Amino acid sequence: MDERELSFAASAIQNADSVVALTGAGVSTASGIPDFRSEDGLWTEYDPNDFHISRFQADPEGFWRERVDLVEDLFGNDVEPNAAHEALTELEESGHLDALITQNVDGLHQEAGSDDPVELHGNGQRVACTGCNRRFDADPVFERARGGDLPPTCEHCDDVLKPDVVLFGEQLPEHERFRAHSLSESADVFLAIGSSLTVEPAASLPETAADRGATLIIVNLDSTGLSGHAEYDFREDVTEAVPRLADAVIDSDPRT
Repeated sequence: MDERELSFAASAIQNADSVVALTGAGVSTASGIPDFRSEDGLWTEYDPNDFHISRFQADPEGFWRERVDLVEDLFGNDVEPNAAHEALTELEESGHLDALITQNVDGLHQEAGSDDPVELHGNGQRVACTGCNRRFDADPVFERARGGDLPPTCEHCDDVLKPDVVLFGEQLPEHERFRAHSLSESADVFLAIGSSLTVEPAASLPETAADRGATLIIVNLDSTGLSGHAEYDFREDVTEAVPRLADAVIDSDPRT
């Protein structure tokens, strides 16, 4: 990361009225969570169609049996927030990050201390009742499923429980989608971190921000479709680049 560009990017964040960050799979994989779409990703081991909403509706027992296996592959190693999660929390707490949007469903931003992130694809640490819409902690429900309680049902209304994530064939939650779009439109600086910017509608958010005049900062190991439009394009490990950027913002801020 070029020190001069780092300093300019930090200054842009310091001087902005509204800073918004979007995080993608690259932030999760840095905590040891497998990705889905790479050459050796989880979709080479699992059939995505098995996690389609139509499969859940037609065969909830089979869906849950395979969902348990998938979640064990995803979170079986007691994953924890990494330095990128923690740096984003530090930016929030210092008043330099106004909103965080994430494509990830692991809940690690909350574990790191982030306040009310916009979860575009839901949160795998929760389950939702398809009948009464109550939300519950996922761990006890998955324990029931591992023990043969398939499909797990709601203790209040006895309808089937569903992982509180967006399955294939489902629309993104309207409220979260609206929040993300509105935040992107009003951002002065938009950070896109650990995202290939290929999955819609999240991929359009930084472009929306840039079209409205925001300074676009991208942190990702590989080039993205918007790298050519970014004022700052840091192709580095997010666990190294994001903490350095956060330190540059906070340490040189005359208010701190």
